[in-house]
Amino acid sequence: MTEQNTGHGPGGAADAPDADDNRRQVLYWRLLARLFDHEEQPALESASLAVVEDIGLPPALLDPGASVGSVVQRHPELAAEFDGLMTPEPEEDGGRDRAAEVRRAALASKVLLNVFASGSGTVTAEQLARWQSDAEWFERALGCRPGELRGGRGGAGRAGAGGGTGVGPTGTGVGGPLPDLSRLIPAIGPELGSIEAGLVKRMHLREVLADPALAARLTPSMSLIEQLLRDKDNLSGVALANAKALIRRYVDEVTEVLRTQVEKSTVGELDRSVPPKRVFRNLDIDRTIWKNLTNWDPEGERLYVDRLYYRHTSRKTTPQRLIVVVDQSGSMVDSMVNCTILASIFAGLPKVDVHLIAYDTQALDLTPWAHDPFETLLRTKLGGGTDGTVAMALAQPKIAEPRNTVVVWISDFYEWRQQELFDSMAAVHRSGAKFIPVGSVTSSGRGSVNPWFRERFKDLGAPVTSGHIKKLVHELKTFLT
Repeated sequence: MTEQNTGHGPGGAADAPDADDNRRQVLYWRLLARLFDHEEQPALESASLAVVEDIGLPPALLDPGASVGSVVQRHPELAAEFDGLMTPEPEEDGGRDRAAEVRRAALASKVLLNVFASGSGTVTAEQLARWQSDAEWFERALGCRPGELRGGRGGAGRAGAGGGTGVGPTGTGVGGPLPDLSRLIPAIGPELGSIEAGLVKRMHLREVLADPALAARLTPSMSLIEQLLRDKDNLSGVALANAKALIRRYVDEVTEVLRTQVEKSTVGELDRSVPPKRVFRNLDIDRTIWKNLTNWDPEGERLYVDRLYYRHTSRKTTPQRLIVVVDQSGSMVDSMVNCTILASIFAGLPKVDVHLIAYDTQALDLTPWAHDPFETLLRTKLGGGTDGTVAMALAQPKIAEPRNTVVVWISDFYEWRQQELFDSMAAVHRSGAKFIPVGSVTSSGRGSVNPWFRERFKDLGAPVTSGHIKKLVHELKTFLT
């Protein structure tokens, strides 16, 4: 009797198509079809519905009109599955858990479609709010905090989540395990910001702002703030008031995140020459007990304290001047917002004298409002050309003591008068002032720098700092402490 290929003998299970692999492949093909073709594919839809129902997931996962949040609201048990959904999964001792991979593929398809299939036509405030909510679930699925990748309130991106463009952990194709998208975070962040910016541009923003009920549905983000700043001169009355309220909310939220980073990075050494303040919050209980152990009364079981000890909290600081020069041309909006907020935080630190200059083809000294990023942003005028020499004319007279001055220059450095501007920057550097050229100060790290300037800054010994705002905070840390 010859052995038949039943799927149990040699050459059976390994060669026969696996049912779970087929289910996963159906879900992936539906995902690709919906991403690249607006026409519904009935066969894929019915097959996907059968798969979803077969594995015990709600059919609402296949409804394009249902947000991830609404699905989770009706099925709370799914919330934990969405968190970290697209981060690498350790393989079981027995190999891949194909059934679990099908479930993950169904959930991932929902998030990816809701975020990347953004449609066309006019966008309402409700649709934008829904997309922002779905984007937050996508960020959570990648193991990030909500708002983190889009340069918003979450602050830092996942530094170190390096490149790599492989399909998945095992390199399989459409039918393979869920791709490890967390490796693509550096590229995904800017793409999310671009999609959100497109949605905001498709809104009738002025009409939305004029209606308090619709405006209340808006969630402030970098893309929305950019549009508000560009259009603020065309707004009035209720629309202007709602625009200012959104800008204020965003500024306050980002300020809170950046202030925490700055406070952690700009703490000087303890100054033990200054006696500690004798207040309860500075009381060093452990040291007080240790120093008074000789006064322990074993019979009465009491410790008699002759002296209280307090912690030193005063820090050594040197008066420093921080001059922040920001290119406010159209390509530097994200940097303008972040650096305006950062300047206000440093302005609140003791013994740091902050000056803020914004420029395009004209320069504006915003120092009187440097402590209030909201007021500063309202005075900016985004867009236009770029001529850094006019900003240098304002910045150079402020360098009174070069050794105690740091000049942070934020721009993409696509300048009209390149050589003239670079020569003046080199003179600042040679004077003894700390000169920090910054290509971009964004949460996503997106930005480009004129190669001509990049090479010359490198030769000068002041290489361009580009990327996440944390890098700039780190650069300033050693100088301001």
